[in-house]
Amino acid sequence: MTTPDICPACGARNDCSMANPGTQGQPCWCYGVSIAPEVIRALPLEQRDLTCLCPRCAQVQSQLPPAPAPALT
Repeated sequence: MTTPDICPACGARNDCSMANPGTQGQPCWCYGVSIAPEVIRALPLEQRDLTCLCPRCAQVQSQLPPAPAPALT
């Protein structure tokens, strides 16, 4: 079974903004990266195009903007 907020490759959270009710109207991080076709082809056919990979499994960490620094209090 595929869950929208879980990476189909590793089972970790995929950080998909569209699967999160709080950020559902925002585009997903995956819209701004290029995922190599071989990464997608490595998934079983029944798991493709159903949910986001996590950035690690998509092999796109270097394409993502750095996380904001935590606020100092």
